[in-house]
Amino acid sequence: MKARLGDYIREYSVRNKANENIPVYSVTNSQGFCKDYFGKEVASKDKSTYKIVPKGCFAYNPSRINVGSVDWQRNEEKVIVSPLYNVFSVSPELNNQYLYYFLKSDIALWFIKSIATGSVRDNLKLSMLYEFPINLPNIEKQQEIVSTLDTLQSIITHRRTQLEKLDLLVKARFVEMFGTYPANEYDWEIGTIRDLVTEVRYGSSRKASDNNSGKYPYLRMNNITYSGELDLSDTKTIDIPDKELPKCTVRKGDVLFNRTNSKELVGKTCVYNRDEKMVLAGFIIRIRLNEKMLPDVLSSFLNTDFSKRMLLEMCKTAIGQANINAQEMQNIGIYIPPIELQEKFVTFKRQVDKSKATIQKALDEAQLLFDSLMQEYFG
Repeated sequence: MKARLGDYIREYSVRNKANENIPVYSVTNSQGFCKDYFGKEVASKDKSTYKIVPKGCFAYNPSRINVGSVDWQRNEEKVIVSPLYNVFSVSPELNNQYLYYFLKSDIALWFIKSIATGSVRDNLKLSMLYEFPINLPNIEKQQEIVSTLDTLQSIITHRRTQLEKLDLLVKARFVEMFGTYPANEYDWEIGTIRDLVTEVRYGSSRKASDNNSGKYPYLRMNNITYSGELDLSDTKTIDIPDKELPKCTVRKGDVLFNRTNSKELVGKTCVYNRDEKMVLAGFIIRIRLNEKMLPDVLSSFLNTDFSKRMLLEMCKTAIGQANINAQEMQNIGIYIPPIELQEKFVTFKRQVDKSKATIQKALDEAQLLFDSLMQEYFG
């Protein structure tokens, strides 16, 4: 049956007036209720105006709920959150986790974006939340739905953890085989990336086509993950004159280096491993290598923790974005192990990549089922 959410939730507005030393929490989209979000400085603040959230109550930041930053408190007997937060309790007729999934659903996010007000960010008042319609079966059916979604969410989390562990395995194997840089524990030949390239080019500065109506797929900086994968789940298209294509299209085996981004993301690197012709955006450098180094080895080198720290130190920041240009990238120092050892690493990495592909397929299937059930349950 359809119900009015306000008939099952009530504001809980109790302040920490005695300024008790209660744990301070925040609520984020990815972590839910979490500690230490504000940093150490919160310990010196007057916390008497902070709102208490007992176990079982919900809390959200009115200006962040539009991206799903809402959760119910299941960590401690009571915590406190910023005075800006809205806090509410839930009737026994409404399962907390069922409500949590509803508030994370596409329909709830659509309601929020449609109803909330705010000139810069959406701002959802509790009185607005009261008016949301919610599918509300009996409590037993709610628990059944929660059990199904929890199981799928657990599978999704497990699959993601498996992928993260395989990424760590490849990194560990790389360091085991080649060592770190500049320590160069195995005393390999030393050079710079400049010694390894046959061609270095920027991508196209042209804008993507409107409504994805362009002839060619357009590979942008968001298509390179921080861990060094090619992610084409969100691509645009572009039209470009034929004479410009050789300069800015990618081919299998090209190393792609993200030269401009936020500081912590500059230097994201991957290998283009597809046969499809794609146009490269201008914030990415296309690197083609000579016989001294294999693409997967250079990409893995630039994605190690020691290289990430080096890239963070060398990038220049201006107007909110950081940059490492093509000349600076080519000046990066690197060891050059024997090609036979590089081939052994690439063989290992490709075996791991096959395992990752199998896990990713299972993850995608679980996510698809989860999304489908969310749509079925909440509309």
